[in-house]
Amino acid sequence: LGDVYKRQARAPMPGTVVEITVAAGDPVTKGQSMITIESMKILTMITAPRDGEVSQVHVEPGDTFDKNAALITLREKEE
Repeated sequence: LGDVYKRQARAPMPGTVVEITVAAGDPVTKGQSMITIESMKILTMITAPRDGEVSQVHVEPGDTFDKNAALITLREKEE
């Protein structure tokens, strides 16, 4: 199960998606901003947990989600 959390950017709290700055197939580096959420009137940037490539974006701007919801899934970067 620990590997799943390394491959996914998950919601730290319930909220709403404000902006998504990556799409499936995009390369990302650890710490890169991928999505902005709003929770309790506070904007939070969700960053890539590791280097890789975006495999799937599970949400769209305006979507609401619960704590620990998978927002973006990464895979190993294809060369």
